[in-house]
Amino acid sequence: MAPTLTQPLSDERRLLVNARLVDPANRRDEAGGIAIENGLIADIGPHIKAGTARGSEVHDCKGRIAIPGIVDMQVTTGEPGHEHRETLASASEAAAAGGVTTFCCQPDTDPVIDDIALVDFILRRARDTALVRVQPMAALTKGLGGAEMTELGLLQQAGAVAVTDGRHGVANSLVLRRAMAYARDLDLLIIQNPQDNDLASDGVMHEGEVSMRLGLPGIPAAAEVMMLERDMRLVQLTGARYHAAQISCAPSATVIARAKDLGLPVTCGVSVNHLTLNENDIGPYRTFHKMSPPLRPEDDRQAMVAALADGTIDVVVSSHDPQDPDTKRRPFIEAAYGANGLETLLPAMLSLVHNEDLTLARAVEVLSMAPAKLLGLRAGTLSPGAPADIAIIDPTATWVVSTADMRSRSKNTPFEDRRFEGRVVKTYVAGRVVFQHDGP
Repeated sequence: MAPTLTQPLSDERRLLVNARLVDPANRRDEAGGIAIENGLIADIGPHIKAGTARGSEVHDCKGRIAIPGIVDMQVTTGEPGHEHRETLASASEAAAAGGVTTFCCQPDTDPVIDDIALVDFILRRARDTALVRVQPMAALTKGLGGAEMTELGLLQQAGAVAVTDGRHGVANSLVLRRAMAYARDLDLLIIQNPQDNDLASDGVMHEGEVSMRLGLPGIPAAAEVMMLERDMRLVQLTGARYHAAQISCAPSATVIARAKDLGLPVTCGVSVNHLTLNENDIGPYRTFHKMSPPLRPEDDRQAMVAALADGTIDVVVSSHDPQDPDTKRRPFIEAAYGANGLETLLPAMLSLVHNEDLTLARAVEVLSMAPAKLLGLRAGTLSPGAPADIAIIDPTATWVVSTADMRSRSKNTPFEDRRFEGRVVKTYVAGRVVFQHDGP
């Protein structure tokens, strides 16, 4: 049977029992249960069992894993402007199906989220239509043009959790320096897409032997590394909190590690695609594998996994970027960048756990606790008093990714027809069920 969404329940007291509780924020990995009252975690531990609190609705987790709901820092939606690709409502359905209880929407919309009215619009639309929590990120420069700073303080007051130009890296060093100076005084996180577009030019995949064999123009890894190295100098100059949205190659991890050794307030992310796929997956010009940054060689993929395991990389994102068939089913050079990812983020991460590349605790940490802490959100933990945003995982469930079952309006997944082991079977937001898988 296909997964089904469940409307939020009206009951305010419930128990989750017979679970394996994994909460890196509290170094917890043990059997037990969770008591939920009024949308918050009231208690947790081995002593929580059926009958612990009278009048509570009991949910038997059947020995499955309970983790803090995933916080996805990089989600592109089509609302406003391109609702045919994705709305906040459809993205939230996909998120709930993937155990994502909070996601941050990028400002790459039409119009761009560079005004307080648009930040307010996102918050209101999410409140009225979304099943999960939605946090807006605002544009760093007006119209994402890279030339004029937005009103950072006003955008922060309106509810923006960070500022970024999304897939458009800020090339002008003076503009970025000034923005960093303002952001430092506001304690506002700047998120940058580290790619030198002049050096990337008209490239469509990683520059190397595979691109030459396919006859496709390439993007050198240096386009990413050079931008990162410049940005580290600006962080050193200003002291601003800086986050590289995605890195994808070994030299970039070296740059980040060096900056952290210097004590700079620098963090970085990686997409799950770059942890589990490489340039060879493009195969016979598969446009669903055309993404930015491009998929790199296997050595770089392994370097990303190692950097994630040792703490150089701080968070993992889905880099959810829905595209419709008109923009994807075209010749590779003409196809749009972007991959659908909310529903496959966790299963793809679990594949690394099953391969013993990562521990389960580290995987949960980079998916939930670390991004929540970075953004200052009340999320990413199963601590008493925290919002009851929880994902229940069956780590042994075997299933095949089918576009027919996907909740997103767009179906451009690079994992189509891939067999995964492990999936979300139930998702709670504020203690209410927003997704339940009814299959075996």
